[in-house]
Amino acid sequence: MTDVPSARSAEVGRRIGVGLMYGLFRPRVLGAWRVPAAGPLIFAVNHSHNLDGPMVMGVAPRPTHFLIKKEAFIGPLDPFLTGIGQLKVDRHSIDRTAISRALGVLERGGVLGIFPEGTRGEGDFAAIRAGLAYFAVRGGAPIVPVAVLGSSDRPGRLVTALPPLRSRVDVVFGDPFEAIEGARSSGAGGSGRRTRKALDEATERIQKQLTAHLENATRLTGR
Repeated sequence: MTDVPSARSAEVGRRIGVGLMYGLFRPRVLGAWRVPAAGPLIFAVNHSHNLDGPMVMGVAPRPTHFLIKKEAFIGPLDPFLTGIGQLKVDRHSIDRTAISRALGVLERGGVLGIFPEGTRGEGDFAAIRAGLAYFAVRGGAPIVPVAVLGSSDRPGRLVTALPPLRSRVDVVFGDPFEAIEGARSSGAGGSGRRTRKALDEATERIQKQLTAHLENATRLTGR
């Protein structure tokens, strides 16, 4: 199997994230108790600004390996992101190395972080890609929806696409769910159906779950 980053490296990233996020912003974390303490898991995170990944990495109760676009791995960021267990992915092709590493994280009982919208946008889960369903079904991993609700639309930003310094950023973790309904109880796990039809149905189910979580998180936080 292609080299899989260690949980220890992601834990280093989590500790760095804790210091940076709580030092620069005012995170408010809700629902972290819903995150299973062990076993393979996928965080499905909405993506509206560049802070989302580092914020979740810093406040999540478990170390997380995010799939991150290869364009972010430039200069000194390349060895840094690799060193803290993050996964480089080519969004414009079938990146078999990234797929193998991501599945390896799940096989070892780790946490995989995914932006199901594929790229930074409105952050409303309006359009998600089938990759999330593939990893959930193939890796036998439940999905925890994560809503990051910041303040990137307010004045006072020093960096484009980032909230103002010391502003409150809410991170809301939802209840874990299976990509295919009843997969856990039926014992499907990582051997669940991976036909195109099954993955399409799983993607539709996932989108409904993520959208509902985002709506609930918005009401809960008043954002």
